[in-house]
Amino acid sequence: MNDATRKPIRKAVFPVAGLGTRFLPATKAIPKEMLPIIDRPLIQYAVDEAREAGIEQLIFVTGRGKTAIVEHFDMAFELETTMKERAKTLELLEPTRIQPGNLVAVRQQVPLGLGHAIWCARAIVGDEPFAIFLPDELMIGQPGCMKQMVEAYGELGGNLISVLEVPQEEVSSYGVIAPGERRGAITEVKGLVEKPKREAAPSNLIISGRYILQPEVMRVLESQEKGAGGEIQLTDAMARMIGQQPFHAVTFAGRRFDCGSKAGFVEATLALALERDDMGADVRAMAHRLLGD
Repeated sequence: MNDATRKPIRKAVFPVAGLGTRFLPATKAIPKEMLPIIDRPLIQYAVDEAREAGIEQLIFVTGRGKTAIVEHFDMAFELETTMKERAKTLELLEPTRIQPGNLVAVRQQVPLGLGHAIWCARAIVGDEPFAIFLPDELMIGQPGCMKQMVEAYGELGGNLISVLEVPQEEVSSYGVIAPGERRGAITEVKGLVEKPKREAAPSNLIISGRYILQPEVMRVLESQEKGAGGEIQLTDAMARMIGQQPFHAVTFAGRRFDCGSKAGFVEATLALALERDDMGADVRAMAHRLLGD
């Protein structure tokens, strides 16, 4: 593997420009990514995962009405001063602090799809490989999903996507990889198929919302025609890079919650609440009471 595809992963792109219409009216004035799973907004889980993986610069691709996401990671002088005066610990605010210069926001002015959102970050990404986080997909694991991927990248270089095994009857709802050689958690990617029919799916390994891509993907996106839904699709751009550069999938050792759906959001809230020392027993008792057990 040449050095060009082994540069360290220092930057991550977070496409957060979506309107969050599935969660209206809650998202009329509040970005979907700021809705809390218990006491941390969804975006915080993704940022924490990125920082655990050694990523230094966070690039948010935002849209109108999304300033709260950037403000969440800014210093809140009045809040912090008041808390200090009242002798309250600032420990809970620690994860929200990003060093100056390590957070960049760029605008996606027209909603032209995920591929276009990534392309909007091209000037900040430059000629470095970079990670992509889709915050709707809450990935819970020890270590985190991106840390697992960065470790695999250190060995393989090239491009990586996170995948999960699902029952065959569920594959038609997702992007699926056409697998090559498998070695433990690593699978060579021979192709990508978006929402295949169950009987035509090349595997049951679905693409989940974490990627490590080489900067050449930006040039592919630059010239790409609109795909499904009249949008510029990231999957199409990645498919064009297969065969040009190494492409592998990492089967995530952990759990994924689809927080883009209301049911998935509730599931994530319950699952994480049940595991917390400060509330797990109370939530379990509450569930039994509600279910009439």
